[in-house]
Amino acid sequence: MLLPIYIYGQPVLRKVADDITPDYPGLEQLIADMWETLAESEGIGLAAPQIGRAIRLVVIDLDVISDDMPQYKGFRQVFINPHILEYDDTATDTSEEGCLSLPAIHEKVVRPTRIHVAWDDEQFHHHDEWIEGYLARVMQHEFDHLDGKMFVDRISPLRKQLIKSKLAALLKGRYRCGYKTKPARRN
Repeated sequence: MLLPIYIYGQPVLRKVADDITPDYPGLEQLIADMWETLAESEGIGLAAPQIGRAIRLVVIDLDVISDDMPQYKGFRQVFINPHILEYDDTATDTSEEGCLSLPAIHEKVVRPTRIHVAWDDEQFHHHDEWIEGYLARVMQHEFDHLDGKMFVDRISPLRKQLIKSKLAALLKGRYRCGYKTKPARRN
């Protein structure tokens, strides 16, 4: 089932998400719905807060970019209870990021190129690995959602000032995108 993507200004996007257990109600269906929603919105990652759930659950599909990055051919993975344990700040990269919850906004973000991450897979098998490259960037972006952060929190104050009107438009529900959304509450 397609789920609406929560747009900037929705309170759930600023909550710290909770870990879940294998008996989380409807988990298998929720994961299937997240994959369907991600595919329909043509994204590469989707965190549960983006569909209104304050739980530590993320799906990432890098197969969709495998024409440009062949090393990610077939990469589709579920991350349950992911936590970044450590950032290796010895090397950083600046790349443009966008977000399904921030339609039409793209900004350059500096992130470490290597991170130490722990998570559970769909069978709740535990993983603890150092991840690097583009996957590390995507994981940082998606896992930020689980900590109530968004990529616009990581840009300079000047850049944030320059996109202030775009953010205000999102808060007022003035945006266009090709997928189902749940706009911020209007005051």
